[in-house]
Amino acid sequence: MRLIVTLVLLLFIAAGVALGALNADLVGYDLGFARFQLPKGAALLAAMALGWLLGGLTAWLGTSARHRRQRRQNARGTDSKLPADA
Repeated sequence: MRLIVTLVLLLFIAAGVALGALNADLVGYDLGFARFQLPKGAALLAAMALGWLLGGLTAWLGTSARHRRQRRQNARGTDSKLPADA
């Protein structure tokens, strides 16, 4: 299993190097408050990394909110199921 993970990691590293090498032209960005130039490859990798992080954050917040709500419902449900003499 560790060999497969290492091979997949090396494949992605090679793809990133190829992406950066094939897209070496500078591209200008104007965000309204800042202007800068980046190589296309770096901009693509930054956009993919940002999307990966925001997608992961969104998924984590969605599942943690659902788990929190479920724990609250379970806590309320167990309190009402206790016998009256307990």
